[in-house]
Amino acid sequence: MTKVKDIGEQGLLEKLQRFCPPEIIGDDAAVLETAPGKSLVVTTDVLVDGVHFSNLTTSPEDAGWRAAAANLSDLAAMGASPLGITVGLGLPGELRVSWVERLYQGMTECLQKYNTPIVGGDVVRSPVTTLAITAFGQVHPNRIIRRSAAVVGDAIVVTGVHGASHAGLELLLHPELGQNINDKEKTALIKAHQRPQPRLDVLPILEKILASPCPMPVAGMDSSDGLADAVIQICRASGVGAILERRQISLPTAFNHWLTAEQALEYALYGGEDFELVLCLPEEPAYEIVQHLGQGAAIVGRITAGSTILLHDKQKKFPDQVLSLSQGFQHFGQ
Repeated sequence: MTKVKDIGEQGLLEKLQRFCPPEIIGDDAAVLETAPGKSLVVTTDVLVDGVHFSNLTTSPEDAGWRAAAANLSDLAAMGASPLGITVGLGLPGELRVSWVERLYQGMTECLQKYNTPIVGGDVVRSPVTTLAITAFGQVHPNRIIRRSAAVVGDAIVVTGVHGASHAGLELLLHPELGQNINDKEKTALIKAHQRPQPRLDVLPILEKILASPCPMPVAGMDSSDGLADAVIQICRASGVGAILERRQISLPTAFNHWLTAEQALEYALYGGEDFELVLCLPEEPAYEIVQHLGQGAAIVGRITAGSTILLHDKQKKFPDQVLSLSQGFQHFGQ
């Protein structure tokens, strides 16, 4: 009898997607047409104690912030502005009430930055603390960002550095690491893990640059599961390939005197939870977005024909490397 661990996360999702309308699923969130000129965007995220957060690395407030940020990031990845969230809690009866209140305090601190209310939810008994959030947003139908919209020749834009969150987690788990970086750099990396920023700030810039009578489609998603995962998922949905230039991938400056080049690249490609946006669009507007954002935003590659995603080094010091989902984190992975 086949078990969940036998087919893994992607295999399980493939089976479950058969029960959903194919025209709605497949992106970071569902899009439901509600009224002329407006589309409702809905996304759900589940976080489990010991898998997504831990008392060893995350306070209740930080766990709440991260949970809210993850959902707002999914809305941003669809081009949608947030309207509200609902919160489902599965809690052990022995859990302190103060822990739950602190969790909500962290969620609220994040949500207030984006004028997003908590509009409902549910609480049930559970042997493991579980947090399930559904976020609602809205977007003009012509401004929806989809994974399936990338075309050959598009530039691949990242809105910020990658690898910082994973580095922060490593510093929390292993305080003896990072002896060659200063306290300010350590604090910044840890904050990147504990208090990630959903990139809703990118949407007005995107709107301004792409404003025209005939809006051009933009492909994209967030990099919550790593930069490599985001590029691969976009390419799969769009039926294209990609070339990433390793020296154009934005990294935290602290990596320069802490990690080897290979370690730094591993953190950036597969570390995850940076919650930056990865966007695919023509080169001219891509360059404008990078200029507007600054602070680690960069064009890191191009969309190509075929289906192969290559990591390339223009200086030929490293051989081309084929990127795949098996190299990053997967639920139920061995």
